[in-house]
Amino acid sequence: MFLNVRDMELRPLRIKREFAAGEIDFSTSEFSQASPLVVEVTIEFRPALEEIRVSGRFNVDLELNCDRCLAVFRWPIDKKIDLLYAPEEAVTQPEESGLKDEEVELGFYEGAGLELEEILREQVLLALPMRRVCREDCQGLCPACGENWNERPCGCRMQSADPRWSVLEDLKLKK
Repeated sequence: MFLNVRDMELRPLRIKREFAAGEIDFSTSEFSQASPLVVEVTIEFRPALEEIRVSGRFNVDLELNCDRCLAVFRWPIDKKIDLLYAPEEAVTQPEESGLKDEEVELGFYEGAGLELEEILREQVLLALPMRRVCREDCQGLCPACGENWNERPCGCRMQSADPRWSVLEDLKLKK
């Protein structure tokens, strides 16, 4: 959905829309969209600075693979957004616009406007966790046999990687 500056000059745009799974291309196989992405935003154009402000919220459920045990789990995202876009040729700092740094993120647009799908794609990717873990106490997989330790223990004996360090196992430190 293209957000044209000319439409915004007349009045702010209010958009409430659902994007079905696959409608927005996230260009990754690391996750899949498990629910419709619901967005409700207000987009306004500020003619004095030629800035576009996008504010509102979106929510979506994603299916991720756990980094420890490789199980698929749901990750809900419900995020408030407050973004500011300046023309690509302009160099504007957030403090120049009268907003605090934590209230706005600054981006740039080129031409006659913005693509809503691109904004949402970027925000979903930024909302993903660095460590994708199905739960805090996830125990992961056995490095020897690959058994999921969350489901059952495997009984494998863990050995030291290098037998030269085994001498240190018998060392006792005095207090």
